[in-house]
Amino acid sequence: MPAKILEVKDLTAGYGDVQVLRDICISLFPGEKIGIFGPNGHGKTTLLRTISGLVNAWTGEIIYRQANIANSPPRAIVGRGLIHVSQGNTLFPRMTVKENLILSAYHRTNWRQRGKRMTRVFEIFPALAERRSQLASTLSGGERQMLAIGMGLMAGLEILMLDEPSLGLAPVMKDVLGRAVAEITSQGVTLILVEQDVEFMLELTDRFYLIEDGQVALEGINDTIDHQEILAMYFGASA
Repeated sequence: MPAKILEVKDLTAGYGDVQVLRDICISLFPGEKIGIFGPNGHGKTTLLRTISGLVNAWTGEIIYRQANIANSPPRAIVGRGLIHVSQGNTLFPRMTVKENLILSAYHRTNWRQRGKRMTRVFEIFPALAERRSQLASTLSGGERQMLAIGMGLMAGLEILMLDEPSLGLAPVMKDVLGRAVAEITSQGVTLILVEQDVEFMLELTDRFYLIEDGQVALEGINDTIDHQEILAMYFGASA
């Protein structure tokens, strides 16, 4: 069995004096795809932000390729290939689609590959190729999400962490995005998907973690449990 690519061990974190994460443990093997779901405000986004260095870990370890990256600078974490596409609009609105993509390849290990990677982004997201000269502020919500993921691809990702990518999207655009994520992971990219749409999450992942009150309340393998049972767990947790 291959070594784990990422392991979060007994992680606690929060904001100010408010603790959000409570001894969370999750792990992934290379190429694996996990989904994370649970009620709003219970720690899912904080978990991703702590892994990516945007929130300081209070205690615990984040082992990425056998090195503890807890509290490392976000720039260093990105340079290692662990890419966090956060919830909401995090683009540079006054820059074009192409400029946003080029900027994402700034790290010295990625710069030489920028042309090849941009070609790949446009293959996965043809709509971005058509709008390469448009300002990011003029894109639709779905196109902005495509661009955010494309920027992750430009950064040379090995692990892609997506925080609620389908939020607010029309069903047609959600299907387009789901197919694109499936294509990306088919090339060996490891995926952590935080998603409120449980069905969307289950279609794109192998395993799941239910997070409630900042803790892992349940984990399982998608194929060994009925999807309706997972939905019942979610709505039960939300009650």
